[in-house]
Amino acid sequence: MMKAYRILLFLLLIGLLVPACQLGRFVWYNFSNITDYRIFPSRQLSASEKPFTFYKNHNKQLRIDSFWYAGKAVDFDQFMRKNKTVAFLVLRNDTIVTERYYSGYDSASIIASFSMAKSYISALIGCAIHDGLIQNVNDPITRYIPEMSKNGFDAVSIEHLLQMTSGIDFNESYYNPFGHAAAFYYGKNLDKKTMKLKLKWKPGTQFEYTSGSTQLLGLVLKRALKQETITAYFERKLWKPMQMEFDASWSLDERDGMEKAFCCLNARARDFAKFGRLYLNNGNWNGQQLVPADWVAKSTVADTQNGGVRYYKYQWWLDDEDTNQYCAQGHLGQYIFIDKAKKVIVVRLGSGYGNAHWPKIASMFASQL
Repeated sequence: MMKAYRILLFLLLIGLLVPACQLGRFVWYNFSNITDYRIFPSRQLSASEKPFTFYKNHNKQLRIDSFWYAGKAVDFDQFMRKNKTVAFLVLRNDTIVTERYYSGYDSASIIASFSMAKSYISALIGCAIHDGLIQNVNDPITRYIPEMSKNGFDAVSIEHLLQMTSGIDFNESYYNPFGHAAAFYYGKNLDKKTMKLKLKWKPGTQFEYTSGSTQLLGLVLKRALKQETITAYFERKLWKPMQMEFDASWSLDERDGMEKAFCCLNARARDFAKFGRLYLNNGNWNGQQLVPADWVAKSTVADTQNGGVRYYKYQWWLDDEDTNQYCAQGHLGQYIFIDKAKKVIVVRLGSGYGNAHWPKIASMFASQL
């Protein structure tokens, strides 16, 4: 009884300090899950009328029964199940080399991207610069969000946000109801929350991964687009031109509200792989340049100046040893891995990380092709 009383008291205390909708979502849905697209309002993305499909040669498809990991041979399917994988795809030269699904998932299953969406936002910023909607990465974000001048954000550039060197004060925790990430994820009125952010150190001096930086990028993009939503711009510039096979969605903070730019693109494994194909081909999709090639190059080559680090660039995670490898990465172990030299894409989606280093596993498979 005493334990139950303490839990009730704790929840009541939180209720006094946290907005009701945010608390309700946090307590009821705690913790975040790859099925969270069901609990948030969203904007829809329509599939292409002429979808592109990867070639799948069943006669030559690589049947992986086991592989070497952490000094021993492990059963492939057992390892994937044990480590909470729901989808695992390996592709090379537009051909699906292997494709496996687990825990009731299949090629038509929707899976939340979490922070893989950050890499998509980066691509859209590149498109917006090319379209003349944003001047360049050196623009202060207050050119688009003048309300943030009073918080010192005249010193924060778009590049600072892309590089995660913005210096914003942001608690990156989904598990703390008082943290910014949980508030951004479960709460409403993201624009208002975003414009309340403050700085804790000088921009351009050190790296700190924060979802708040990407949400600020989303707000910059929203202001630059004016009447067009981020989802509509994404559909027009990338989703339909990439000939997506399935409909998808982008989760919002509230009905007809703001996209959760830092997360929450909801799609299928093969369509996630197409974004990897776009970047593998330097932003070109079957002869059409969707993302400027120089933007793709700049986004995936390390820059350690002005607080930057060798393992992160423009919302992509880089391999600090192999410059040909980089990935979009999301909470609970969502990955779009790209090996430029091997022309390999690996998509791993899961309900958790498990006890596995997925970029190393992806790199291992790429090295064998």
